[in-house]
Amino acid sequence: MAPVAADELATLAGLLADRSRARFLLALMDGRAWTAGELATEAGVAPSTASEHLTRLVDGGLLVERRQGRHRYVQLAGPDQARLLEGLLAYLGPAKPANTLRAVTADQSLRQGRTCYDHLAGRLGVAITDTMTDCGLLTDSCAVTDEGLAWFAGLGFRPTARRAPARACLDWTERRSHLAGAAGAYLCAHLLERGWVRGVGSGRAVRLTPAGEEGLRDLLGVPTP
Repeated sequence: MAPVAADELATLAGLLADRSRARFLLALMDGRAWTAGELATEAGVAPSTASEHLTRLVDGGLLVERRQGRHRYVQLAGPDQARLLEGLLAYLGPAKPANTLRAVTADQSLRQGRTCYDHLAGRLGVAITDTMTDCGLLTDSCAVTDEGLAWFAGLGFRPTARRAPARACLDWTERRSHLAGAAGAYLCAHLLERGWVRGVGSGRAVRLTPAGEEGLRDLLGVPTP
């Protein structure tokens, strides 16, 4: 068992040990499907180079792909792959300070609020999680309480056997947990659908809208992070 596990770990490390592939994976943390061309532009590599890298990531199980017409779309294989990447980012520690105005602005937006695959992260995600814990909807380990299940049911959420209702995801900027799992994904989608949270630019950054600030105060008493 140990030699097999060692081989698999070495293979996974090899997939991550390339700057372009790493940039692809971080871009795909927004949970969307991207074309190979879009990712090539994001990483600053030739389309042919991007295609080779993406094939390795798909074969390695980190990404899944589908084709529509002549376009090749890829996205993270699932929440487990997103959790792996978020955990690695947290392990790396604080990032080097940005050295351009554009980079500083982008970094601040990500820290304020972002999507982590399909749930909310950053100060916004942690603030919501903390408040839900204080209200008794979540335990300290981000498990949904009976009261929390009733609260989520009021929003229309119904747990299924296909995915854990909730789990803690270590936030790589806040160094604390935010809510993930099926409940976290549902809450994120619910807030986006209501227009309480909106994307900032074309990346993962999100922000609370004025309606969201009022709505979350009424719903949970969440202070603006």
